[in-house]
Amino acid sequence: MSGHRRRPPQRLNSGTRGGGDRGTGRRAVRRDQAPREEVPGRAKRRAPQQKRWIDYPRRGRTGPRRWLPSVLQVLSLFLLVLGGTAAVVGYAYATVTIPDPNPRTLLQNNVYYWSDGTVLATDGSVNRQNVTLAQVPADVRWDFIAAENSSFYTDPGIDPQGIARAVLHMAEGDSVQSGSTITQQFVKNTYLDQSQTISRKFKELLISSKIGASMSKQQILQGYLNTCYFGRQANGVQAAARMYYNLPVEKVDVSQGAFLAAAVNEPSLFQYADSDPKARAKAESRWSWVLDRMVETGRLTSQQRARYTAADFPTPRKWAPGSGLTGQTGYLVQLARSYVQAHDPAVTDDSLSRGGYQIRTTFDRKKTAELSKAVANVRKERLDPAHRSVDRDVQVGAASVDPGTGRILAVYGGPGYDRAHYSDNADTSGVPVGSTFKPVVLAAALQHGAVMRPGGPAQAVTPASKFNGDDGIRIKDQQGSYVTDDKDPTGFLHQHNDTAHRWGYISLRTAMEQSVNTPYVQLGEDVGYDNVAKTAQALGLRSGSLAAPSAGFYIGTSTPSAIRMAGAYATFAASGTQTTPYSVTKVTHNGTALHGFTAPAPVRALPSAVADHVTDVLRGVIARGTGTKAQALGRTAAGKTGTTDDYRSAWFVGYTPQLATSVVLFREDPKHPQLQSLVGVGGLQKVFGGDIPTEIWTQYMRGALTGLPDTPFPTPTPLGHGADEPGAPSPTPSAHPDKRGGKDGRKTSPTVAPKPGTPAPRPKCHGHRCR
Repeated sequence: MSGHRRRPPQRLNSGTRGGGDRGTGRRAVRRDQAPREEVPGRAKRRAPQQKRWIDYPRRGRTGPRRWLPSVLQVLSLFLLVLGGTAAVVGYAYATVTIPDPNPRTLLQNNVYYWSDGTVLATDGSVNRQNVTLAQVPADVRWDFIAAENSSFYTDPGIDPQGIARAVLHMAEGDSVQSGSTITQQFVKNTYLDQSQTISRKFKELLISSKIGASMSKQQILQGYLNTCYFGRQANGVQAAARMYYNLPVEKVDVSQGAFLAAAVNEPSLFQYADSDPKARAKAESRWSWVLDRMVETGRLTSQQRARYTAADFPTPRKWAPGSGLTGQTGYLVQLARSYVQAHDPAVTDDSLSRGGYQIRTTFDRKKTAELSKAVANVRKERLDPAHRSVDRDVQVGAASVDPGTGRILAVYGGPGYDRAHYSDNADTSGVPVGSTFKPVVLAAALQHGAVMRPGGPAQAVTPASKFNGDDGIRIKDQQGSYVTDDKDPTGFLHQHNDTAHRWGYISLRTAMEQSVNTPYVQLGEDVGYDNVAKTAQALGLRSGSLAAPSAGFYIGTSTPSAIRMAGAYATFAASGTQTTPYSVTKVTHNGTALHGFTAPAPVRALPSAVADHVTDVLRGVIARGTGTKAQALGRTAAGKTGTTDDYRSAWFVGYTPQLATSVVLFREDPKHPQLQSLVGVGGLQKVFGGDIPTEIWTQYMRGALTGLPDTPFPTPTPLGHGADEPGAPSPTPSAHPDKRGGKDGRKTSPTVAPKPGTPAPRPKCHGHRCR
């Protein structure tokens, strides 16, 4: 053999440097070696399984245990849901924005007040008047907090337990239970709708959280109190206080506040607590509970609570649903609205429709009722529309003004809006005033004088000045020319009275008392249109209501309203001091006072001597003239009757030192708005201002002045001597014939006025107004 030794065969997968497996403990298997057979009885090894992310159903468990989650799984699932919910809520909170308030929550109504501060009326689509929190008494605020959300000042604006309870009930199909915080209710009322859904509730929660973080508690409570619904169509605590107790919220006490806080819970039921026993019983129970809660929250002591027993339940006032603008209310409201808009251009129909205005008027509740009562009484006594068709379309308008201030105290505009009569007869222009205009002519003559000779100066005139009162005389202008009239066959105006009675030359006082036309037509021409028109405007008559220059202008073809006529005569009552009639004393909008509503300043319209002499003459109209029916008033008064041609209107305007009132009667078919004759009305052949209008005036003034003293008018200052119309006879016999005497040159003797109490012939109007 050679010296080389045979090497042993190498092992596969050796762990030695030469490829051996020493030190590994494993047996090497040759690649070409067949697999080893299993040894019977030896356990078979399981192949390793891949791990699952969620071991459910649970591996290695059998039976029910396989389906029961482990504690770790439950905890993991809880944390997962909690985290996911937090993420969703966090995202929703981050992305949700506080929406704009619902447009309807911005709407309020307008409140109109009588002169005594009580509510006259409200208008608008929503009965709400917002108030500041300071206006709500502290006890009333705590009533609501105790009843609705005792933790209001400490909670973040939400109540998780209340939310969960509400959601649960909604999910079960039940009604939403109480539990929302005041903040949540404010959000629901102001920013959301009233739907009862989970999504709306979730949104309410998110917005409430943001509102609680961005608004003060005072702002939230104020908004809540202004947006709650209380029943009786009242939105907000101010409207509720008015509807239930006829009080401003500032005057509501703790007991009444407890009822209002209770009413929020069931407004549709509690609104009938004044009349429905069931509603009253439930309201009493809730009211008592609110007061008990006030004790629990430390806002009432037990002793204070003991004062409020069932016998002390603050029963709401009677409620008449849908009362609206009935009777004179509609006319009063419209009058005030028009005044407000005329004095503040920023107040428009659109802004009024959004509401929020509080308008305090001059209207006197008692006098308004007295005026309506007087009209109703006289209509009932004198008119019979069921049997006389001519009585069916008779209209009345009236107005009453305080002479010292110009405040409009009462008006009668017609049957009422609820009777489909929308035109205010007291404030309408279009009814001629007739002879009630004659005092204006007399005042102008006393102040400016009269040009009675062509080219001559104006001469002083007094009530004793004499003018021709005969019927059918021709009228001259200041140039001495006869006034023309196309309707007269001669081409010249022949002014007529009511009868052909020959009065002769009579004083202006007598002509006023007996309402003779011819002296005042001639006097007006002598004074001049411009002077008379200027005096009329100084007395407060609007220029647009004055008729164009004509002979008829001086005896009443102008058409001022009843309000303006009362204001003009009020100037006589105030010795020549004129104050424009006004109806509004103060206006606030959302609590802020508007400018421009101070009372009109009094101005001197006439010298006091002139005004007092006019009053003295008008006293004679009642004492012995056409207005004798006004003597039934039983106190010092002055006034003037007025009737137009064809008896298309009849007036009486009169006054005492304390009150000036005008009354107009006319006939108008609503379907054909045109003045019709009053002939036959009340069974009378002719209707004069001294008849039905004077009766209404007297009945009203008697009631309106009850309790006031019978105050005398000032004694007029003497005016001195006044000129007579040329042609008037001298006080003493004259050797010279009267230029206006008969054809034989004889003097014309003055006609003596009828003695007091003697019935006077009624003057006639021919083409112009009279009496």
